[in-house]
Amino acid sequence: MPQLNPKTHFMKFFIDTANLDQVREAQDLGVLDGVTTNPSLMAKEGITGRENILKHYVTICNLVNGDVSAEVIATDFDGMIEEGEELANLHEQIVVKLPMIKDGVKAAKYFNDKGVKINLTLVFSVGQALLAAKVGATYVSPFIGRLDDVSTDGLGLIAEIRLIYDTYGFETQILAASIRHTMHIIDCAKLGADVMTGPLSSIEGLFKHPLTDIGLANFLADYKKGN
Repeated sequence: MPQLNPKTHFMKFFIDTANLDQVREAQDLGVLDGVTTNPSLMAKEGITGRENILKHYVTICNLVNGDVSAEVIATDFDGMIEEGEELANLHEQIVVKLPMIKDGVKAAKYFNDKGVKINLTLVFSVGQALLAAKVGATYVSPFIGRLDDVSTDGLGLIAEIRLIYDTYGFETQILAASIRHTMHIIDCAKLGADVMTGPLSSIEGLFKHPLTDIGLANFLADYKKGN
């Protein structure tokens, strides 16, 4: 089990969406620490075109207090640097999201040296997570749900990354991505993931328990009897 200091370390909740209503709802709950999004989620909300996408990132930043991961489209080093610098200049809360490929790792080192926060994404192995930590990525995003989809142990990957990061004192934060449901959040918390990012429904699922509903119904029924 991870040996984390509960006085200085807590699990962050990010929401994975481009939907402003969902971002506001999560923010109003008082538990939101940041947002992750990507071009696919933007398109889902009908947001297309570079200018509109950039404006939407800024709008999200103005709604939340924490980091907002904004993803590059380019897959070559020079393209990632150009896009990443544009994204980083949008707002101080922007984290430049780069793919876990050779040029992505090189770009992560470039941005880290310049003090720009980085999220290396599409991570599916311990080796990839080790590279992310070596270049000083702020976040590494292992996609546990997608691993589960191909009969691979996504949670096991979180545990292995946690072990290696703790062994060597890497400061890169483990951002458990592709969260599909509430139990993913609970399991990632047990394993010591620094951050989870998932849909609003997975966070709201933490509220739910049938005994809470039954207990509240009983309390209200008893109150009505006495009035």
